[in-house]
Amino acid sequence: MSHRLFNRADRVAEGWYWALRSSELPKGKVRAVTLLGKELSVYRGEDGRVSALDAHCPHMGAHLAEGRVDDNGLRCFFHGWKFGRDGRCAEVPALAGRAMPQVRTGSWPVEERYGMIWVWTGPQPRKAVPCPPELEGQEIAHALGGRFEKACHPNVVMVNAIDAHHFNTVHRLPVRLVMEPDEIDGSNIRFANATRVPGEKRWQRAIGSFYAGALTYAMSYWWGSNGTVTLGPDFLHFYILFALRATPDGRTEGQTILLTKKRSPIVDKVLLFATKLVGDYFADGDTRIFRTIKFDLKNPIAPDHAIVRFIQHFDRQKIADWGFSRPEAPTPSPQEAA
Repeated sequence: MSHRLFNRADRVAEGWYWALRSSELPKGKVRAVTLLGKELSVYRGEDGRVSALDAHCPHMGAHLAEGRVDDNGLRCFFHGWKFGRDGRCAEVPALAGRAMPQVRTGSWPVEERYGMIWVWTGPQPRKAVPCPPELEGQEIAHALGGRFEKACHPNVVMVNAIDAHHFNTVHRLPVRLVMEPDEIDGSNIRFANATRVPGEKRWQRAIGSFYAGALTYAMSYWWGSNGTVTLGPDFLHFYILFALRATPDGRTEGQTILLTKKRSPIVDKVLLFATKLVGDYFADGDTRIFRTIKFDLKNPIAPDHAIVRFIQHFDRQKIADWGFSRPEAPTPSPQEAA
């Protein structure tokens, strides 16, 4: 089946996508980053703020990551032209240092959160960087989990987490989940389990005693590539953010981010470690699927209703002017050319 956006390597939804870990970009340094088909020069100014400009100088096309950070701007190595955060030319040495504000390169919104650098694939952000709904407006402690790669598109990785039936067949979960969708707006859709833990057996009743209602398992998805999971007993919920991005060949690069409500340094550290163990348990069982799957939902059945709603919701989202279908061959980054 052909889709407008879903599972397509040549199109990207407008939204926030992770570019680098914050620790990978020290103050006063610039990095060449290719993100979703867009070549960027990402730098941290002397004030500590991060900026992202289109990679190539609008003068003669030199890669700006070959240059250097100058105060809070970026100076091209080739002829010394300096560009500000807004992409406008702030200084031309050959013109006695005169600015040429009418000359500019592309500039993209950037945020730092959870120890990550995020870039918005459009002119102005329409939403904040994702946060678990239960933690909105609260102080959050975080830790970075592992990076990972999957041999399928990010949208397919997202599908897996709301595939209710596979929790029984792959993970042997003793509860038959029913994931109820809730479309928050055009870029955010949530899914929450609506079923209780069965009480036929003593051990099931023991587990069920930790839940006043349905077993807690909820997902919140943004732009088809970022998702938070909330799970755990009523007295302690665990939160994980999966930040995904597509590669040119339709695979997934992901970063796991562990989150908890901020309490104290020691308690936060213990809870974040426990969160990692929970995430690792579910991730391990799905590895085999992602190695070989060629996703094509041809014969949906009733338990697939959450997947169908996710695909429909994502296919309506705004397409960014980014993507991997470009007529020109990609230019080697300065790191590759060195």
